[in-house]
This record gives sequence, C-alpha cells and structure tokens, in this order.
Amino acid sequence: MAAALILAAGEGTRMKSSLPKVAHRILGEPMVSLVVTAARQAGCDPIVVVTGHHAEIVEELLPGETCVRQQRQLGTGHAVKCAEAAFAGFDGSLVVLSGDTPLMRPATIAGLVEARESSGAAASLLTARMEDPFGYGRILRDEAEELVGIVEQKDLAEGQDSIDEVNTGTYCFDAAPLFAHLHRLSDHNAQGEYYLTDIIGVLRAEGLDVVVVETDHPEETLGVNTRVHLAVASRGLQHRINEAHMLAGVTMTDPGLVWVAPTVTLGRDVVLEPMTFLYGDTSVGDGTVVGPSSRVFDSRVGEGAVIDSSVLRDVRVGPGATVGPMGFLRPGTVLEPRAKTGAFVEVKNSTVGEGSKVPHLSYIGDASIGRDVNIGAGTITCNYDGVDKHRTVIGDGAFVGSDTMLVAPVTIGAGAVTGASSAITKDVPPGALGIERSDMRVVEGWVARKRGAAAEGER
Repeated sequence: MAAALILAAGEGTRMKSSLPKVAHRILGEPMVSLVVTAARQAGCDPIVVVTGHHAEIVEELLPGETCVRQQRQLGTGHAVKCAEAAFAGFDGSLVVLSGDTPLMRPATIAGLVEARESSGAAASLLTARMEDPFGYGRILRDEAEELVGIVEQKDLAEGQDSIDEVNTGTYCFDAAPLFAHLHRLSDHNAQGEYYLTDIIGVLRAEGLDVVVVETDHPEETLGVNTRVHLAVASRGLQHRINEAHMLAGVTMTDPGLVWVAPTVTLGRDVVLEPMTFLYGDTSVGDGTVVGPSSRVFDSRVGEGAVIDSSVLRDVRVGPGATVGPMGFLRPGTVLEPRAKTGAFVEVKNSTVGEGSKVPHLSYIGDASIGRDVNIGAGTITCNYDGVDKHRTVIGDGAFVGSDTMLVAPVTIGAGAVTGASSAITKDVPPGALGIERSDMRVVEGWVARKRGAAAEGER
C-alpha cells in the first residue's frame, strides 16, 4: 500500500486571482480535489495535502482529508519536510504529486509505484517528452542514458534548454531514505528555495537507484499556472470523460458541447444534447434525455426522464418524468414517476406526485402535491408571509384552475377544484369547489364616452 503527499501550498500568481491556484475549478471540481481523487483511485492511503497560501480556503474544499500547513513557502522540498511528522512510522512507497496537475491518471500513479517497488529503487520519477518544455525542469542523462539529475528552468546552463525530456513533479519515494536525506537540500539556487528535485541527485550520490518512468500521455502532466492552462486542462478532462461515457453507451450529439464532471454517473442509452452541464453528485438513469441547454447539479434523474432546457439543483426526478423547457427545479424538489413540470415553471422544496402536472408558468414552493393533480397555468403557492414559510397541501386528483393563488398554509382536498383566478385562503374540502372572485360588471357605452371626453379635452 502506497501513501500520497499532495503539494498544494502555492499562490499561483500567474492566475491573477484572489483564490489559491489549486482552488480553481475544472468541470465544477477544484483542481486539488481531482488530484486527491486520482491518488485514492490509484490505491493510495493515507493521503496528506500540504496547504499554504490561503490554506483555509483549500482545506475547506477537502473535508475529511488530512492537511498540514507550510507556513512559509520555501519550495517543494521544504513542503515535503513540513509533512514529515504526518508520516511518522510509515514505511513504504510515498507518492508525491502536485495539486495543480488535474489530468493525472490513477493508472499512471499506480505504475510509478509499481516501477519503484519492483526495482527496489529509492525513487521512481515520472517524465514526459514535450515539444515546448519551457518552464519545466529538464532531465539530465549521461552517455549511457542513465539519470544524472534534474535542472530547473531558471538554473539551466547553456545548451540545456534544448532538452525535451522534462520532470513532471511526480515521484514515488521509499519513504525512509527520502526523509533521511531531506535535510541535505540546499536553497543555493536562482529561486532561493529548497527544490524537491534536488533529492534525486542526493539519492544518486548515496549510490541509491532512481528509475525513470516516461509517460505515454504527456498531456496528463500539464501543470496549471495560468487561465490559459486552466482552459486546456478543462478541454482535456472533458474529452477524456466524454469519450469514456460514449464508449459505455451514452450518446452525445456534439461531445465538444457537453460538460460532465468526473463525479457524475450515467446510465446506458442516455442522450446528452449540446450545451448540457452535469456537475457534482449527479446520477442519470438509463434512457434519459438531457438538453439542449440544461444544467444539472447534485441531482438524481430517473430512467426515461426528459430534461429540456432547464436548471436542476439538488433535486430528485423520478422515472419517466419531464422537466421544461425553461424549468427551474430548486433544492428539495421531488418529481415522482411520470410527473411533469413544464415551460417556465419553478419548483422549490416541493413534491409533485406521480402523474401530476404543472404544465406552465407557475411557481410551486413548499408544497406537497398528490397523484394525478393538474395545476393550471399561472398558479402560485404564496408560501412566504415575510417572516416564515408555510406549506400548501394538494390531495390526489385535485384540479387547480389557472391563475390560482394558494395562500399558505392551505390544503386542497382530494378531487377538489379551484376556480380560475381565485385567491384561495381557506382549506377546500375533498370533492368541493373553491372559488373566490368579485362580481363582474359590464358598463355599456363606456368606451365611446371615454373617447369623447378625451377628444373634448384636446380642443
């Protein structure tokens, strides 16, 4: 079993942001969370994260994770030293990852561990070949192609800038020799920092073996340092996730216009239309159609449902239910099987029963709607009195007429009917009609008299 140490203390000045770099999100997930997840999927346990700049922000994004703080950012070697106490008594492989490499694959991490352990080396080092290696530390090899050391960009000697094999900042160490030799790192370099890269040369000088593992997927080693890098990483993760879902039986009519977080699960024969976003703890059942132009967050969508041009946040949509177009389902909403919320309907903290319909232009808040209920256009549950929220209860088979105001707390009994354009302020018993209207007046000849008076005034 390997452990993992994730370095996430840097500010990331090139991001031009008040947020620490690793807190920026890709497909709705903080970069550092993606790295933690990759380490965990690779089998790493325990996992420790080193925080520093705006540590409280980063740590809030990692509930339940072990974090240690680097109070002064003195380099990657110093960051590892700060975490030494967290690994007291640990004897095994320690993977060191950067919190700004969100495309790192679990299989690559596991391969790095296997390479070190099978060779018995003190460390394994992940490298990549890059067309433009600027900004990365270069891998130095001798005439026998054996690893000699690593040189950071700012410390390159003449001619070394042409080396295309780079250090990715990803390592697997035998923990005992790593911590035994960390004190030998020096800050005598252009940055005045303690580079973890220098430990490779230290281990080699001690006669300890270091093996190099060159990745076949150099894009996974991308370090995000600017908003441009953030966009590149987003596209890379989007492509990887969408391809996996399509190979598993999901249809995307234009995968370049579909964004699915790595935390989302999709059933077979799901269809995702363009401009669809699925984020957070979301699951979508078999045969569901989502989109176009839909956003779903932290929701459960049952099989065979249709989500058309709508926004869902923390809701549950039952099998065969339909939403939209232009619907807005807010937290606490439950649509039971075959329920419908139609065009320009907003629902909050309410249950819409099996087979019930809220077809258009309505607001349903803090309500319990039974089975096979029809809610007419323009219906509003008046749930807030300015101080407290109150519930509306509508029984099975009720019919609510168009433009009804249901002033909560109020109950509409099973099979009851409300007349169109009524303000219902009292309970309506089962099977009864609730109606509230002023008598209509018809004033004959009013228009002609009004126009005549206006014309007289103009003279």
